[in-house]
Formats: sequence, structure tokens, C-alpha cells
Amino acid sequence: MTNATISTPEFLLGQARRRFKPALNNFPGMYAAERRLRGTHFHERVLAEPPPGSDLRPVTGDGGLPVLGHMIEMFMDTPDYLLHLYRTRGPVLYAYSPVLPSVVAIGPDAAQEIYSNRNKDYSQEGWKPAIGPFFKRGLMLLDFDEHLYHRRIMQEAFTRARLARYVTQVDRVASAVVADDWVVDDSRFLLYPALKELTLDIASAVFMGHEPGTDKELVTEVNEAFAITTRAGNAIIRVPLPPFTWWRGLRARRLLEEYFAARVTESRRRSEGSAADDLLSVLCHSADEDGNRFSDRDIVNHMIFLMMAAHDTSTSTASTMIFNLAGSPEWQERCRDESDRLGDGPLDIEALEKLESLELVMNESIRMVTPVQWAMRRTVRDTSLLGHYIPEGTNVIAYPGMSHRLAEIWTDPEVFDPARFTEPRNEHKRHRYGFTPFGGGAHKCIGMTFGQLEVKTILHRLLRRYRLELPYPGYRPRWDYGGMPIPMDGMRIALRPL
Repeated sequence: MTNATISTPEFLLGQARRRFKPALNNFPGMYAAERRLRGTHFHERVLAEPPPGSDLRPVTGDGGLPVLGHMIEMFMDTPDYLLHLYRTRGPVLYAYSPVLPSVVAIGPDAAQEIYSNRNKDYSQEGWKPAIGPFFKRGLMLLDFDEHLYHRRIMQEAFTRARLARYVTQVDRVASAVVADDWVVDDSRFLLYPALKELTLDIASAVFMGHEPGTDKELVTEVNEAFAITTRAGNAIIRVPLPPFTWWRGLRARRLLEEYFAARVTESRRRSEGSAADDLLSVLCHSADEDGNRFSDRDIVNHMIFLMMAAHDTSTSTASTMIFNLAGSPEWQERCRDESDRLGDGPLDIEALEKLESLELVMNESIRMVTPVQWAMRRTVRDTSLLGHYIPEGTNVIAYPGMSHRLAEIWTDPEVFDPARFTEPRNEHKRHRYGFTPFGGGAHKCIGMTFGQLEVKTILHRLLRRYRLELPYPGYRPRWDYGGMPIPMDGMRIALRPL
């Protein structure tokens, strides 16, 4: 059993840092300000007048407050504010900003047009103003034929046979950390940072080939660089000057480029037959059916993006699932019963697929708190969206997390109810694009299955060892929606040994 403990002074200092961290949603009175702003009418703006005779409507909206725009409303509770816009303004509206003017596209019908992209009107260029400098030429930022070319090669790293090897590594790391490193019988235990460290350790092992406990200093430096780079895209001050977040993100990106370039050179030296099973080594030796391979620079860019995508989304999903299970003892026991039938032996894909209740809890958790709240696009030609005129070069942002709260699709959408995904209800099938936590169309998340297997592995090992409890009755974390949703207090959970 773990001997880890929590220092009271360090806990109190950490909570104070979280409470007083400079952020829009931390300033006193922000909730009252957000409610007042919702009822404020700003100067109406028109994106562009439709061509005569087109029968299209113009996209209208406003710019919100000077400089800040609608950042206060968005950061306080993104899905709820977007639901308010959907009810009061409709599914397509203009959000003017001198920095990033964009069309806000909300609801499943808008998502269907954007994700399906039948006429190839929407490119991934919309991501570049936000995260382009930090995740340039990652798979998600590539378009059309080039994206397909890269995706076909990368798919070799996510075959079922490869995933089976990754699961073994995930289980080895997760089992050790859950058993030995996490604090038990203490309601001050902060789940989110512990999970973030665990998913980074898993990514270091699975993606980079670092054995747990080895290269500690290097792995820590690389993981810290990932954390800085991931948050840099949310910077308000976007200038490469110290000590601002944007500058620190660019500096962290350079460190990651140097690290992965060295690892690629090292992996290339090994013959294909002696290559390791980590994802980086697989990418170094993978080819599509025509024999096309990645360049060294391609692999560096893809690894930086994959590491970010893998550990942040898994951390968000696992933390939300654990919170929901702690608050729902009946579902916790139902999931534990299935885990008990698997026992403590080594895990494989076939075993994890038997954890059906855990999969229901996962779907419901990412419905309620969707890790990736938006999908950014840019039009490559004049087009239309739900009868509205969208000119070439317009940034368009879809928000799948809002669709996950629509009462037209989901019964009592604010209630935790995993059974909504079972027969005969199948609420997720009421609209083809009503449930899109992994995106859709050509850009649907290539690592979706890996992420699901990783999270199931972590939860299985937890449920076999501990009863999950809230720190006190009625506890609910406040979410920071500045990027991927993060519990502002670190999410306190008590782990009670079984």
C-alpha cells in the first residue's frame, strides 16, 4: 500500500495559488458581471452582405466589450454561454474581434456541415492563429490531400496489433502509480494534477520509450515543456517577449523540437527489425501501402502534437469519470463488478472491451464535460452555412460541447445518466452529429481508440483497489474553460482502500 502523504502547509499554499491565480474567472464579481453581460445589447455588426440574388442571409453579431470581447462569458462557462446564444441568437452568429473575428457555429446541424465538409469549403487553417506556432504541422493542422497522405502513414502506428502493445505499457505504468504513488484516506488528495502526471508518464513510456523511473530529469523537463506549450495557445498577450506566456510557449516548443530531433536520429539508426515498440520508433519505420514514409521533420511535428493531444484529453476524461463515479455509488459498484470479473491479471484489448459499464460512464462524462470544446476552421472560398453567407477567408468555430447539452437530444442533459447510451434509448443517435467528442469527418481523432483504452486501464486499476468518494457531500468542482476544461481547485477525491 502507498505510503504517500500530503503536507498540510503545501496543500494550503497550493490551494491559495489556485484561488488567486490571475485569470478572468478568478476575479471577484466575475459571475455577476457575466450574468449582466448576457443581458447587454452591443452594437450590431454584419460579417458581409450576401451576393445579390443568392437568397442567403448575412451573419450578424457583435464585438462585446472593448478589447475583451466576450471572453468573460466564454471563460466563465463556455457550454452554458453558448447554449444561451443558441437559444437567443440561433446557430450561426458573428463574433467580431480585432484579433480573431470569427463565425460561431453551434448546434448539431452546423457541426454536420462543417465536419462532413462535402465541398471542401473548410480548411484547418482556422487553428493556426490559436495553436499554430506551438503545434505547427501536426496532423490536425493539415488539410485535404496532404492530411490524407500523413494520416495513412500514421495509421500504421494505431493498428490493433500496435494498440495491444501500447496497452501492456499503459497498464504497467498505471498499475504502479495507482498502487504506490497516490495518497489514500485523505480528502485533500488532488486528483487532476495526479492524473496529469500519470498520463504524462504513460505518454513518456508509450510514445517516447522512456522506462518509468528512468531519465527522470530529462522526462521532467520535457513534460514541463509540454505543459507550457499546451497552455500557451490560450495566452491573451500574444507577443514573443519575456516573461509572457506566448514567449514561454515558443521557448518550450524549441526545447521539444531539439529533444525529438535527437530521438528520431537515434531511432533511425536502428534497423526496422530491432526497432522498439514506442510510438516514435513506429513512426520512424512506418510506411503506407505505397511505401511513403515520414521525414525527420514530419515526425518531430507529429510527436509534439500527439503528446499534447494524448495526455490532456485523457486527463480531462479520466478526472471527470472519477468525479462522476465518486458521486454515483450505484454506477461505481456496477463498474467495479465488471472489473472484479477481470481480476488483477494483465490487461489486453479483449479484456478492456468487456468493461461495458465503464464505457457508458466514459461517454456520459465526456458528454457533460467535453475535453475539446471547439473545432476551428477557415473557409477557402465563398460558401454558405445553414442559409448564411460566409465569405472566403472567414474563421469558423464549431462548439461540440454545446450540442452535448441540448434538451432536444438529451433527456435531462444536466443529470449524470450513462444509461442514455444504451438500448432502447440511444440518445446519442438522435442526431448524427449530436455527440461528437472526438470530432468528425476526415479529421476525426486518430488516437480515439488508444485514448479510450488508456482511460479504461486507469479506471480499472483504481476500481480494483479503492472506493472513490467525494471530499464532502454535494462537492462540485468549478471548471476553468480557458482551454481544455480544468477543475480550478485540482478536484479533490478521497481514495478508500477496499
